[in-house]
Amino acid sequence: MSWQSGIAKNITFIVTKDCQLACKYCYLVGKNEKERMSWDIARAAIDYIISHEKDPIFAYESVIFDFIGGEPFLEINLIDKICDYLKTEMFRRNHHWFNSYRFSFSTNGINYDSEKVQRFIKKNHEHLSIGITIDGTEKKHDLNRIYKNSEHGSYNDVARNIPLWIKQFPDGGTKVTISSPDIPYICDSVLHLYGLGIHQVNINCVFEDVWKEGDDKLFEEQLMQLADAIIDGGYYQDYACSFFSEHIGKPLDAKLENQNWCGAGRMLSIDAAGNFYPCTRFAGYSLRSKKPIIIGNVRDGIDKNKLRPFLTLDRTTQSPKECVDCEVASGCAWCQGENYDAADTNTFYQRATAICKMHKARVRANNYYWNKLYRKLELEGEREEFEKHRLRLSEANNKREVKPEIC
Repeated sequence: MSWQSGIAKNITFIVTKDCQLACKYCYLVGKNEKERMSWDIARAAIDYIISHEKDPIFAYESVIFDFIGGEPFLEINLIDKICDYLKTEMFRRNHHWFNSYRFSFSTNGINYDSEKVQRFIKKNHEHLSIGITIDGTEKKHDLNRIYKNSEHGSYNDVARNIPLWIKQFPDGGTKVTISSPDIPYICDSVLHLYGLGIHQVNINCVFEDVWKEGDDKLFEEQLMQLADAIIDGGYYQDYACSFFSEHIGKPLDAKLENQNWCGAGRMLSIDAAGNFYPCTRFAGYSLRSKKPIIIGNVRDGIDKNKLRPFLTLDRTTQSPKECVDCEVASGCAWCQGENYDAADTNTFYQRATAICKMHKARVRANNYYWNKLYRKLELEGEREEFEKHRLRLSEANNKREVKPEIC
């Protein structure tokens, strides 16, 4: 999240592993209807976290309580109870987070308009960040985001709730995921989302090794078409797409720019059994072949010896030499959980590089975008507008790239 970036602790409640959908690109390979968080586990987790205010692990100025599944709003009753308890306990204990907290959701949007969800939103609106995932055109969305036990797409059931969501969260952004089969629909999909009134499109390629020969060329072509459409159509004035950022595609100084990409180890996730993880991607239901990495539980607390390796992660300790020396290294992302899942051994110090060609294609299209926009605005004497747009896209990219996408 961009809210309080860098000074907010991110704490995730995996309230359910169930979802109405079975998205084809979803990394949550172990979704099921049985594992649902109980109130007792949720309360125990809260009591542990709130009572350790002085522990360096929780000594952040602000906090983001993130709720995920599966589909989090399937457990709106539990979530409502959790949020009420959090607010009450933070106030009762005079916890400094009471003055600086957010509740964050990424939802498939299907039951967004339900009475219970809307009641929750009304009660907590000033402290909410909610993103609805809609992948673009009906064709692209329904290619992947289908109902479980069926091939029926979910586009119509999600799209009907977009106007209500935009009305309640006019600055909200959607998350679009790109995998190999849907590359041809990128340009049309981003423009379609703009047409629905969504001004902020956060978009990324999946980190898994799903890419085929030639995908990078198709990807570059789609992004260049999108660049032309955004610039020629004047969309850059009011809309943003996180694929375009002036800060990507440059070499990185290993001494000055050596931070880890994501917050694994600085985040905390809690599952239905009360286990603690350094990130949701290390929970069992998100791993294809590796065992989960548990760093504690609600009864015994966090084992700092198990947490310590995550806090030492940086770019050079896990990247191959070609990545460290890469001329377009900036903006090339990785997911710590995917590093672990794809590694040859049980290590998370081996960087997965499946998106290498896709990143380089993005850089080429990105250069085209900024060169064309700069020339257009220079000719029109709109340098100030150019600077504003750079800032808008920088903020958009920060929103997307703090943590891996959730389906």
